[in-house]
Amino acid sequence: MYKVAFEKEAEKEFLKLDSSAQKLVASKIIDLQNGNFSNDKPLKGKHKGKFRKRAGNYRIIYLKENNLLVITIIRIAHRKEVY
Repeated sequence: MYKVAFEKEAEKEFLKLDSSAQKLVASKIIDLQNGNFSNDKPLKGKHKGKFRKRAGNYRIIYLKENNLLVITIIRIAHRKEVY
Protein backbone atom coordinates (compact mmCIF):
# COMPACT_ATOMS: atom_id res chain seq x y z
CA MET A 1 0.00 0.00 0.00
CA TYR A 2 1.35 3.40 -1.02
CA LYS A 3 0.77 6.77 0.57
CA VAL A 4 -0.49 9.34 -1.95
CA ALA A 5 0.43 13.01 -1.58
CA PHE A 6 -0.77 15.88 -3.76
CA GLU A 7 1.26 18.89 -4.72
CA LYS A 8 -0.75 22.07 -4.11
CA GLU A 9 -1.25 22.75 -7.84
CA ALA A 10 -2.41 19.19 -8.51
CA GLU A 11 -4.96 19.45 -5.71
CA LYS A 12 -6.33 22.68 -7.22
CA GLU A 13 -6.52 21.07 -10.67
CA PHE A 14 -8.38 18.08 -9.22
CA LEU A 15 -10.91 20.29 -7.43
CA LYS A 16 -11.60 22.24 -10.66
CA LEU A 17 -12.69 19.08 -12.53
CA ASP A 18 -16.38 18.31 -12.94
CA SER A 19 -17.79 15.62 -10.64
CA SER A 20 -17.75 12.77 -13.19
CA ALA A 21 -14.11 13.45 -14.07
CA GLN A 22 -13.26 13.70 -10.36
CA LYS A 23 -14.77 10.26 -9.74
CA LEU A 24 -12.79 8.74 -12.61
CA VAL A 25 -9.52 10.37 -11.51
CA ALA A 26 -10.17 9.39 -7.88
CA SER A 27 -10.63 5.74 -8.87
CA LYS A 28 -7.29 5.83 -10.72
CA ILE A 29 -5.60 7.42 -7.70
CA ILE A 30 -6.98 4.59 -5.54
CA ASP A 31 -5.42 2.16 -8.06
CA LEU A 32 -2.09 3.92 -7.52
CA GLN A 33 -2.52 3.71 -3.76
CA ASN A 34 -3.09 -0.04 -4.07
CA GLY A 35 0.04 -0.47 -6.19
CA ASN A 36 -1.69 -1.05 -9.53
CA PHE A 37 0.73 0.47 -12.05
CA SER A 38 -0.44 -1.49 -15.10
CA ASN A 39 -0.47 0.47 -18.37
CA ASP A 40 1.37 3.40 -16.75
CA LYS A 41 4.06 4.85 -18.96
CA PRO A 42 7.35 6.41 -17.92
CA LEU A 43 7.79 9.90 -19.32
CA LYS A 44 10.78 11.04 -21.35
CA GLY A 45 12.74 14.24 -21.80
CA LYS A 46 12.40 16.90 -19.13
CA HIS A 47 9.84 14.74 -17.30
CA LYS A 48 12.15 11.72 -17.02
CA GLY A 49 11.60 9.80 -13.79
CA LYS A 50 7.87 10.61 -13.70
CA PHE A 51 5.01 8.38 -14.78
CA ARG A 52 1.67 8.91 -16.50
CA LYS A 53 -1.63 7.23 -15.69
CA ARG A 54 -4.60 7.57 -18.02
CA ALA A 55 -7.99 8.55 -16.63
CA GLY A 56 -10.25 9.00 -19.67
CA ASN A 57 -9.19 12.25 -21.35
CA TYR A 58 -7.20 13.26 -18.30
CA ARG A 59 -3.68 12.33 -17.29
CA ILE A 60 -2.27 11.92 -13.81
CA ILE A 61 1.44 12.73 -13.69
CA TYR A 62 3.11 11.23 -10.64
CA LEU A 63 6.46 10.48 -9.07
CA LYS A 64 7.00 7.13 -7.35
CA GLU A 65 9.50 7.19 -4.51
CA ASN A 66 10.52 3.53 -4.16
CA ASN A 67 12.11 3.54 -0.72
CA LEU A 68 9.31 5.39 1.06
CA LEU A 69 6.28 3.93 -0.75
CA VAL A 70 5.07 7.46 -1.46
CA ILE A 71 3.41 8.59 -4.67
CA THR A 72 3.37 12.33 -5.26
CA ILE A 73 0.68 13.53 -7.65
CA ILE A 74 2.31 16.34 -9.62
CA ARG A 75 -0.31 17.25 -12.20
CA ILE A 76 -3.87 16.39 -13.21
CA ALA A 77 -4.96 17.95 -16.47
CA HIS A 78 -6.62 17.31 -19.81
CA ARG A 79 -4.40 15.31 -22.13
CA LYS A 80 -3.90 18.19 -24.57
CA GLU A 81 -2.42 20.49 -21.91
CA VAL A 82 -0.81 18.19 -19.34
CA TYR A 83 2.73 18.15 -20.71
